[in-house]
Amino acid sequence: MDSRPDPTVDAGGAVQYRLEMPAAQPDPLERDDRQAIRELVENWAVWRDAGDWERFATVWHEDGWMTATWFQGPARAFIEVSREGFEKGVSILHTLTGFSCDVAGPRAVAQTKMTISQRALVHGVLVDVVCTGRFYDFLEKRAGRWGLVRRQPIYEKDRMDPVDPAASLTLDTGRLVRFPEGYRHLAYLQSSIGFDVKPGLPGLRGEAVERLYAEGRAWLAGSERPGAP
Repeated sequence: MDSRPDPTVDAGGAVQYRLEMPAAQPDPLERDDRQAIRELVENWAVWRDAGDWERFATVWHEDGWMTATWFQGPARAFIEVSREGFEKGVSILHTLTGFSCDVAGPRAVAQTKMTISQRALVHGVLVDVVCTGRFYDFLEKRAGRWGLVRRQPIYEKDRMDPVDPAASLTLDTGRLVRFPEGYRHLAYLQSSIGFDVKPGLPGLRGEAVERLYAEGRAWLAGSERPGAP
């Protein structure tokens, strides 16, 4: 018995078969969860960069953990040091683009393409560093509210440019190459202005990012903790 769909004949006399597949219907509840998580991720960037600390605190759960090049610790401490830096004029801004999210019941892992932009003096020259990567987020829905449990950036590549294109800047190459490739210019700038930069953070490839992906899969499968920040 021929199980193919009924054929049609085009204008040239050729027989063609068209297979119609039923459209997959998205789960409306999961769609709502994804939308809520996307809004949370966007609110993180807008409220942090604007210095809206009261609302910024609402994107986290009480046990939230933040890792960055210059900070690793509880979200509540991250909020306070970010506020202090903001008030002192530290310029760190974020831009978000593509977004992907895996939802498993009350848990989710989201990845969001981002750029981190920081402006500061390096060797007496005002520069901008732009670092491209992803926010890798562990989230959980508690009492009907999604919140961040852990945020781990993935640093893919970066660059440094003088704000004045006519300015001349020479970096210490030996010092620069000591930092991981994905955030070496960002680390160079941050260490120049007194930050203690953490080595070995996840990049585009390598053991650190593979370990992070495994922690994300375990989180969705029901692990007790969101990995080991």
